Amino acid sequence: MKKKMTVRIAASVLALSLLAGCGQRSQQSKDTQPQKADASSGEGIVCYVGHGFWDGSLDPIKGAYAYGYAFTNNALICVAPDSSYKGDLAESWEVSPDALTYTFHLKDDIRFQDGSEFSAEDVVFTYETVMKDQGSNEDVDLTKLREVKAPDERTVVFTLREPYSPFLDTTAQLGIVPSDGYDSTAFDEKPVGTGPWKIIQYDAEQQLIVEANEDYFDGAPKIKRVTFVDMDNEAAFSNAQSGQLDIVMVQPNYVEEEIEGMHIEKLETMDVRNISLPCQPAQVMKDSSGEDVEVGNDVTADVNVRKALSIGIDREQIIADAFNGVGRPAYGFTKNLEWGNAPETSDGRADEARKLLESAGWVDTDGDGIREKDGVKCTFEVYTPSDEQDRYNLAVAVAGEAEDLGISMVVKQTSWDEIYDTSNTGGVVWGFGQYNPVVIDQLFSSEKILQGSFDNKPAYENEKTDQLIGEALQAADHGEAVSRWREAQETFAEEYPYLFVVNIEHCYFVSDRLDISMDTQIPHPHGHGIPIICNMKDWSLK
Repeated sequence: MKKKMTVRIAASVLALSLLAGCGQRSQQSKDTQPQKADASSGEGIVCYVGHGFWDGSLDPIKGAYAYGYAFTNNALICVAPDSSYKGDLAESWEVSPDALTYTFHLKDDIRFQDGSEFSAEDVVFTYETVMKDQGSNEDVDLTKLREVKAPDERTVVFTLREPYSPFLDTTAQLGIVPSDGYDSTAFDEKPVGTGPWKIIQYDAEQQLIVEANEDYFDGAPKIKRVTFVDMDNEAAFSNAQSGQLDIVMVQPNYVEEEIEGMHIEKLETMDVRNISLPCQPAQVMKDSSGEDVEVGNDVTADVNVRKALSIGIDREQIIADAFNGVGRPAYGFTKNLEWGNAPETSDGRADEARKLLESAGWVDTDGDGIREKDGVKCTFEVYTPSDEQDRYNLAVAVAGEAEDLGISMVVKQTSWDEIYDTSNTGGVVWGFGQYNPVVIDQLFSSEKILQGSFDNKPAYENEKTDQLIGEALQAADHGEAVSRWREAQETFAEEYPYLFVVNIEHCYFVSDRLDISMDTQIPHPHGHGIPIICNMKDWSLK
């Protein structure tokens, strides 16, 4: 979804802001020439990991770095390479039988980058500060948290208002700041944390320079200085060709290019591209503020149309056409997530899809190649952001497959503002990819219809799905919650409110001298390239 004005590399996305595309800023830095560090000496490297992300507050209190792994500020727990959680600042934790109390036991001998000692008081301060101004941090939802206490320097106790199983996921999203040294203004540019990297220089929309924290409790980074440059994609690729970059994130259409001294890496993600399909007939509904809003589409409201698209398109061909063959067919949330439960199915069943449409009354009566039913043409609009060509390419490729089924998808590139205004009545190419299963509640609960900019855009309603989501949210046992999340996916998979298409891979050219430690990379969340830094502490020069 649309980029917000803070640095968020989305494992979280509780408000789903990172699940969609990121608006491209102006190309004012297109001709920027990064200053190449002497990588061969081990001094530093220069990287391009996507444009437009280093242009807001770097303060974790305001939503920066809510991605589930440490950068400047560690959280209580973090994401492991197998997508599970492990302790970060916390050594261990337990949940009470009634799921209302979470107790974290903190590690010893950890210090902030300013030399002050880390303790439970800092955790309490961080959480209470976010609770006081929840609106300033849309990625970390603490509305279910009643209080946080520190019975001693190494113990933190959270008490919830009601059972809320995603709370554990939330604790991986909030980096801890020092209670004595926190400065809301200063931390916008130079936050102080316990993490492996210190902010040295921050020039918004130009560059971010970090240096290794030599006293990092989990071992100092091997590379001592990293400069992130912000420019457009073409300029980044050109700078890589001229030897100015050690890493450059690229779109799939670049993967067959060659850069001397660099090799391509295609990294696993949980990031899926899909198209929302309105499930309600065209009508007017009231939103959360009581305003009238147009909702629904008389074509996609027919589940037979939605199913025909899912079983009839050829995802492998679409990936070849739109993404140069980079990516994997997607039918739901990826199974590299503990709770992911994409259905076991197949596509490319065009004949079956045509028969389904015909039996549902969708017939091409005038020979123009587009089916119709009761005087309604089987056509609808699909929107993509004008600044993301890859999403447009995907929509066009899907539309080509749909045309063979007698379904007309009219692809339109436009601004995110217009997409928000029309997303209740037409399709939108979205990107989903996060560790927190609360995304299922946001996207599929009937309570979320017209409740926000991104929640349940298809206006999908199903009592069984609602029941399972409620049981998952209130589950006292983690295994029970996972089971309910997986069951919920089975129910909505039968109704196709979203057309899942591709599990993308994040592509980078990497210097041949640089080892990015593939063993400790995590499956990337949605984040347009930045998640490669998840294990930057472990990178080394060969």
